[in-house]
Amino acid sequence: MTSLATGQRSLGDPSVRFPLWPPLTEGCPVTSTDDVAYPVEVDYAYDQVPDGFFAPGAAAARPRGHERWAPLLPPLRAPSLAEGGTPLLPLEDGVWVKDESRNPTWSHKDRLNRITVSAAVGVGAPGVVVASSGNHGASAAAYAARAGLPCTVLTSPDAPPAVDAFLRAYGATVLHVPAEDRWPMLRDLVERTGYHPVSNLTSAAHTGHGFGPEGYKTIAYEIHDELGALPRAVFVPTGYGEMLFGVWKGFAELVRLGYGERVPRLYACEPAAGGPLAAAVRDGVPAAHVPVGETAAYAIDCPVGGYRGVVALRESRGAALLVTDEELAGARAELARGGVWAELSAAAGLAGLRQLGRGVEGPVVCVSTSSGFKDRDLLPQ
Repeated sequence: MTSLATGQRSLGDPSVRFPLWPPLTEGCPVTSTDDVAYPVEVDYAYDQVPDGFFAPGAAAARPRGHERWAPLLPPLRAPSLAEGGTPLLPLEDGVWVKDESRNPTWSHKDRLNRITVSAAVGVGAPGVVVASSGNHGASAAAYAARAGLPCTVLTSPDAPPAVDAFLRAYGATVLHVPAEDRWPMLRDLVERTGYHPVSNLTSAAHTGHGFGPEGYKTIAYEIHDELGALPRAVFVPTGYGEMLFGVWKGFAELVRLGYGERVPRLYACEPAAGGPLAAAVRDGVPAAHVPVGETAAYAIDCPVGGYRGVVALRESRGAALLVTDEELAGARAELARGGVWAELSAAAGLAGLRQLGRGVEGPVVCVSTSSGFKDRDLLPQ
C-alpha cells in the first residue's frame, strides 16, 4: 500500500500549508518567529484510508515494520529493519507496558529514523547527520547503513558503551562535541555537506524533522490493535515531545476514522531536574527554556521543549508530570521485577503513573522507551 500523505501544514496555523516535498527540517517558515518555532506535521487523504484498516486482526495480515501502516505514514523510501511490533506486556491488572527496547537498535527511535532516513533518500541527500546523546544517533546510524548512506553523529564524550558500540558497528563518523556546540555544528555540517538533518536545527524551540514524529503514531496503532480498544491513559517518557505528539496523533487518527470515541489522556513524564514542557504548560506558552539540574536521566534531560508537546497535552486533556531520579530508579526496579530491563529514562512513564497513585482508571499503558544497556552508569568506574 502506498502513502496517502498529501502535504505539510503548520502547527502554529493549520491553514498554512506546504507541499509534501521537500520535508521541512526547521519548522514552519511562515508562522515561526525569533521567539517561537512552530513545527509542521504531515497531512493525509483520510477519506482514502481502506475500510477496515484498523479492524481486529487486519494488521496481522500485512507486512512487518512500518509497511504495515504505510497509507498513514510519509513515503517509505529507505529499507526496513522490521521496526515496531513491540510487545504490550501486562504489569498488573489494568496496567500495561509497551516495551520499545525490542526495536532493532533497542529503542523507540527506530520508529522515527525509518521515516527520517526515508526522507533523506527521497530528497537524494548524500548522507544524514544527527546530534544525539544516545538512542537517536544509534538508530540513525543503523537506518543510514541499511540505506547505503554515510552518517555523521555529533554526540557526547561520555556516550553510553552500548551506543558507542552501535555507532562503531554501523560505520558512522562520530564527533564528540560539548552539548552547547552540538547544534551550531549540526547546522554548519548541513550547509557544508548537503547531508540531511534527522534531528533538530532550531534554537527558539524544538521543531525537529517535519516527517519524523509520524513514525511514532505506530505506537498508538499497535496499542489499539493489541488491546482491541483505546486505553484510558498513556504515560510517555518525554524529552522534546516528539514521541508524545506522535502517540497523540495516532490515537486522534483512530478516533477520526471511527475506531474509538475519545483520545486517551496523555501524561508527559519529564525529569524533575528540568521539565520544559511542564514549564510551557504552567506558563501558557508554546515552548519554554529551563535550566537542567543533575539527573541520571540523560536521554530526556532537555533544556528546551517544543510546541508539539503542548498540542498533545491540550488535545488529550493530559498533564505534564515531573519525576525525580529516585522515582525513576524505583520504577526501573519495578519493571525489572516484571522481566523488563529498562534504561532509567525509559522508566519515566511508570514513574509518572506511580506518582499519581493507584486511582488512575485502566486500561493504562506506560511506554518504556529503551534497553537498560543504554544507561551511562554501565561505564567502568
